[in-house]
Formats: sequence, structure tokens, C-alpha cells
Amino acid sequence: MISLWYASRAAGMLALILLTGTVVLGALTGGRASSARWPRFTIAALHHNLSLLTVAFVAAHVVTAVVDGYAGIAWLDTVVPFVSVYHPFWLGLGAAAFDLLLALVATSLLRTRISPKVWRAVHWAAYACWPVALLHGFGIGAGDTQSGWGLAVVIACLAAAIAAVLWRVGTSSPDTRARRGAEKAWSLR
Repeated sequence: MISLWYASRAAGMLALILLTGTVVLGALTGGRASSARWPRFTIAALHHNLSLLTVAFVAAHVVTAVVDGYAGIAWLDTVVPFVSVYHPFWLGLGAAAFDLLLALVATSLLRTRISPKVWRAVHWAAYACWPVALLHGFGIGAGDTQSGWGLAVVIACLAAAIAAVLWRVGTSSPDTRARRGAEKAWSLR
């Protein structure tokens, strides 16, 4: 069973890297970044596909952690924050990040059926999901995240996410008025 524990740790680290990429691409998409080489639809498609891959690795991380049995993590612990007997605070942060991720997935699947304002509000939760997941990994995966290579990965993820979010906050989209008009039209339906 020790291989499952290593699989869980590896899937968790990969999930952090992929989630960071998703946040970066989401910020670029939201800020309407584009170039001749990377048109907006390409960045949006890459964001979408990387999001799906992230969900797969988060699922692998969760399943292997529960099935392994080493830490005694129950299925309920993966969705209800702060109830686990194994590192309740750090695992609780992971459960909270997982819940936010599930909300992001659900609203993305329902995007055409819900208000654009609701979808946008929930998607802003991605900016909360990422640091909560980072703290979860740093706290519960202390051996991996505080080793030389693990710390380098965490610092690189932190730098990439901060840079992308700062860029996003500093940009204004030329489509903002059109989006607000579409949101208003949706609310009048």
C-alpha cells in the first residue's frame, strides 16, 4: 500500500502545478490576453482542457489518499472540511479547496443554464481555491513541499499565480461593456 501513498503525494503535487496553470490561463482568458501566435480562443481552450486534467489529478489524489488507508482519511473527510482525525486543519483546507473546485466544475457544466453573473461570481472563487489548495499542500505535505525540489515547485507556482493575478487586476477588458450588456439582457429574461 505504500505505493498508493506515494501516488497520492505525486498526484497532489501535479494537481497543484496543473491548478496553477489553470489559474494563470484563467487570468489570461479573463483579461482577454492574445497574440498572433496565441489567439484568445486557443488560450480559452487550453484553460478548459487544463482544468479537466486538473480535476482528474485532484480526483486521483483524493482517491489514492482515501484508499491507501495509511492516514485513515474517510470519504466524508474529502468534502466536509475540518472533521478528519488526520491533520484536521490541513486536510480541512484540502476539503475546502476540493469543494470550491467542485462548485467551479458544476457551474462550468451549467454555464448555458445559469446567469452569467452567477457563473462569474463562482469563478472568482478560483482565486480562493488556489491559495487554499497551496496551503493544504504546504501544511499536510511538509516533507515534499519543504524539500529542495518541492519548495522550488511551490515557489514557482506562487510566483506564476501572483504574476497572473496582478496582470489580470491591472488590465481592463475591451469587452467589459458588451459583457455587462449581455448580463443585463440575461437578467431581463
